[in-house]
Amino acid sequence: METLLLDRSAVESAAGIEDVVAAVEEAFAAYARGDVLMPAKSYIELDEYNGDFRSMPAYMDAQSWDAAGIKWVNVHPDNPDRFDLPTVMATIIYSDPETAYPLAIMDGTSVTLLRTGAAAAVATKYLALEDATSLGLIGAGDQAVTQLEAIASVRSIERVVVNDIDDAAVEAFIDRYDHRFDMEAGSIATAASCDILSTVTPVNEPIVDAEMVGAHTHINAMGADAAGKQELDPALLRQGRLVIDDYEQCTHSGEINVPWAAGELDDADLDGELGEVVIGELPGRTSDDGVTVFDSTGLAIQDIATARVVFEAAEGGDLGTGIDLLQV
Repeated sequence: METLLLDRSAVESAAGIEDVVAAVEEAFAAYARGDVLMPAKSYIELDEYNGDFRSMPAYMDAQSWDAAGIKWVNVHPDNPDRFDLPTVMATIIYSDPETAYPLAIMDGTSVTLLRTGAAAAVATKYLALEDATSLGLIGAGDQAVTQLEAIASVRSIERVVVNDIDDAAVEAFIDRYDHRFDMEAGSIATAASCDILSTVTPVNEPIVDAEMVGAHTHINAMGADAAGKQELDPALLRQGRLVIDDYEQCTHSGEINVPWAAGELDDADLDGELGEVVIGELPGRTSDDGVTVFDSTGLAIQDIATARVVFEAAEGGDLGTGIDLLQV
């Protein structure tokens, strides 16, 4: 048997966004049904190198398929300046659940981008207006790409408003998509007034005020992934219908973590988890909903569900390089 090695180019070539969105939706459903084994993310802090490693293992039984694997990811802020390396790098080992054989080792950074966009798309599918046609993006980096691609697979997006502190990034993003959408550089307030808003920034202070947001806007709060980060005015979280991906992760490091720690939010402010919406235990968007908010921290099951899609497409499409790791 061989293990398939897949670099970023192979992952991106293999993964169709519609298939990734469907797989991530199934992962949320499996999580809500209790058909998932997902230990808490573990950290190895390396103070001497100003960095850390994080391990994210998961197994899920999604009824028609099962999958297992682990993502090994780092955060080393000094990398770009000192070593000309990315701050964040990730590798995924995707394994056969029955035998534990390593079926693939793949670039996890591109998988993370794909599954994060897919998570926003699943939330949008269930919580945004069915006739939503406008999307605001705050942040114009790599994650904005998968946000747009994934969300456009579940809603008929026509107009896209992009905001970023880097004007060149906004210009490049608009140039990339102006053949497909009505692209526009706009303020945070203009982006926030769209039918759907995705925030993908690393800020520690709110940048989206409650009065900026449309009366029926759905917000995907994607940027907060560590304690102390927040992108949204806490008033939005209190006033809107608030759906999270995971209670422990969100209260610790999601969009809600700062107001939660300050006692400004509690359990009464949470509508529930997205998986509960997917399986019908909680309703999707209703006629009574105004603003809806999805707080996403990212779950290992999303990575492994996406890795399964990538592996099967790569195997069928003759992508990657096979090696005999075990030499058996």
